[in-house]
Amino acid sequence: MNEEHALAVFEDYNIRRVFDAASETWLFSVVDIIAALTQQADFQMARKYWNKLKERLKKEGSQSVTNCHRLKLTAADGKNYLTDVANPETLLRIVQSVPSPKAEPIKLWLARVGYERIQDMGDPARSLDRAREYWQQHGRSEKWIQQRMMGQETRNKLTDYWKGHEVSGEREYALLTNLIHQEWSGVSVKQHKVMKGLKSQNLRDHMSEAELIFTALAELSTRQIAESVEATGLAENAEAGKKGGTIAKKARQALENKTGRSVVTGENFLPPGSAPKALDEGEDE
Repeated sequence: MNEEHALAVFEDYNIRRVFDAASETWLFSVVDIIAALTQQADFQMARKYWNKLKERLKKEGSQSVTNCHRLKLTAADGKNYLTDVANPETLLRIVQSVPSPKAEPIKLWLARVGYERIQDMGDPARSLDRAREYWQQHGRSEKWIQQRMMGQETRNKLTDYWKGHEVSGEREYALLTNLIHQEWSGVSVKQHKVMKGLKSQNLRDHMSEAELIFTALAELSTRQIAESVEATGLAENAEAGKKGGTIAKKARQALENKTGRSVVTGENFLPPGSAPKALDEGEDE
């Protein structure tokens, strides 16, 4: 199976997915769909819900569980775990088994994003247009959207440099990203997400304009320093990352001294609302 991993977003829930080139189909993480469907931010609660639902579907003789596959996907802790995945057709059947006001919206979402990879192959600009539309729908200003997209371009140039200079694998990318972030902001990526009350959500999608700017400055500085010394491998690029992060840190501190306000904050764009009730362990099914 020729696979390409990517994230899709449904109402601030990150949905992991894998593109199977052989069948030209996206396979989505079932537990991520369940989390979005039940509006459950706690991954472990969503996993328990799916496990209970699987048992019920098996008892009913449903083919939905049989049609699920298990593939290794990257979890929030950066490690890869075997995870149930399914194509849009199977997921639509699973969605019908979960009482939720989000059932119809997620059905429409699955129908739309399930085939967008094929369209993107012919027109890559489509994915950028969708990202802009998503941020607009969630109330982001045009100024914020522009900064987010510019920051992503800066990020892509940095990871392209790493890829061409013996930095390999998501683990090494994550280590360097965290090092840069820690250096400029004073907190790790994980600590920053905790400050903002985030779980599986993308941290950058919940940054303020200032946080986006300083993140981009740190990553731009890192790439230019790495290019100037032709940094190769994890250790040399880590050194460049520390120096690049320090440049952004000094700029952040100068701004904070002038304004009296912290750049790094707990502000986010999370929608209001409470988590729904999960399937109770002793519930009669």
